Amino acid sequence: MHDDDYEDEAGASSVVLAFLLGGLTGAAVALLYAPRSGRETRELLTERMREGEARAREMKETAVRKGRQAIDEAADYVERQRENLERRKERFAAAVEAGRQTYKEETEKTPSPSSTT
Repeated sequence: MHDDDYEDEAGASSVVLAFLLGGLTGAAVALLYAPRSGRETRELLTERMREGEARAREMKETAVRKGRQAIDEAADYVERQRENLERRKERFAAAVEAGRQTYKEETEKTPSPSSTT
């Protein structure tokens, strides 16, 4: 064998070896990333759905709780405003009555111009 033949065989061996190593690497990666079986996929989806349902339930409960809290706060605010308005109404009515009474008293004290002539 000549040196040229040896180099050709070494080159060919390197190509074959590289091809085999590439194939083995590809097979290993394919096994690692291969899709799950139908049963495993269904189980995984079922688990994810249950987790999603649990999260949705928690979010719903939180939203309902916050909604009730907001309604209670709004009801308290409306009640305070109603009471405040009622107090103002009573003060206004008392002021009007006091004005009427004062007007009546003043008109009784002062003789009318037609009665003095």
